[in-house]
Amino acid sequence: MTDSWHVLLPPAIDPAGPAAISDFAECTGMDEYESVDDAMADIDRYDAVIVRVAPIDADVLDRADRLKVIAKHGTGLDNVDIDAASDRDIVVCNTPGVNARSVAEHAIALLFGVQRNLHTADKHVRAGGWERNTYRGHELDGDTLGLMGFGSIARETARLAEGIGLDIITYDPHHDESIRDGVVRVTTLTELFERSDAVSLHVPLTDGTRNAVSAEQLDALGETGVVINTARGGVIDEDALVEALDRNAIGGAGLDTFQNEPPGADHPLCAHDSVLLTPHIGGVTVEALRRMSEGAAANVRTVYEGGIPEPTVNREAIEGAIQ
Repeated sequence: MTDSWHVLLPPAIDPAGPAAISDFAECTGMDEYESVDDAMADIDRYDAVIVRVAPIDADVLDRADRLKVIAKHGTGLDNVDIDAASDRDIVVCNTPGVNARSVAEHAIALLFGVQRNLHTADKHVRAGGWERNTYRGHELDGDTLGLMGFGSIARETARLAEGIGLDIITYDPHHDESIRDGVVRVTTLTELFERSDAVSLHVPLTDGTRNAVSAEQLDALGETGVVINTARGGVIDEDALVEALDRNAIGGAGLDTFQNEPPGADHPLCAHDSVLLTPHIGGVTVEALRRMSEGAAANVRTVYEGGIPEPTVNREAIEGAIQ
C-alpha cells in the first residue's frame, strides 16, 4: 500500500503514536490552527482524525468527505456523533483501559485530598497559618467505597482501594461478568450511595447516566459522605450537588470533570472549601498519554491496512463497508 494519508492530531499528543504511523501518515496537529473550529472547518483534508475532546458532530462529518476513521485518544466518546459517523461508514474506535491506572490513582488521590482537607490546609500554610486542629481529617481504612460502574477504571480503583483497607461495593447493571469475589454488588444506585462512605463514578455519559446522581442519591450518601467524579461531569446533577453542599447534606466532593468545561471561577462549586477541583487530568500522566497515543495510532493503521480495529464501537454498523 503506497498512498499516504493525512491525519489530524489532537494538541500536544505524545510523539510515539505519530512516529509509529509516519511511514504512511502526514500528520497535522490541531494546535497548528488558530482554533479547534478552524481545524474542524478543514476536516475535508483528512483521512483520519485522532481526537481527544474536540467535538465531532454531524455538521463536521458532513464536510468530512475523505474521513475513514475517528480514533479516540482515550475512552469516552460523548464528543463524537457515532450515529452520524456510522451513516457515513466511518470507523469510530477508542483505546479502552490504557488510562485506567492513571484515572484510578487520581480518583483515590481526590478521596485522600477531600478526607484530609489538603486543599484548604495548603492554602492555610501558604497564608502563614499553622492551626493544626482545624484540619483534622478522616482515615480511609475500614470505610466502604461505592463504585458506580465496574469497567476497567473502576476495577483498577477497587484494587488500589482494597490495598488501603477499603471495602468495595458496586452498582453496575451492564458488567455481570466482571464483578469478582470480594466486591459486593447492590441492585440500585440509591442503595450504592446509602451503603457507602464515599462513592466514585466510573460510567460514560449517556442518556441513561446523564444527571443520574441527583438529590436522592446525595441525600442517601449522608452528611459525612464524599462523592468523587473522574468520569464525566454530566453524570452528576450539578445543581443538586451545589444544593447538597450548601445545606451540609454531604461531607464533600472531589471533581475532575464538570458539566461545562472549564466551569469558570464564578461556578458555585468553587465557593465550597469541602470540594477539591482538578481540570480533567485523571488520565493525564506521562505513561497514559504515551499509551493512548500509541493505541490511537495503531487503530488508524489497522483501518489504513483495510481492517477494523478491535475496540471499534460501531462495528455492526460499518462492517462490510471497509475494503
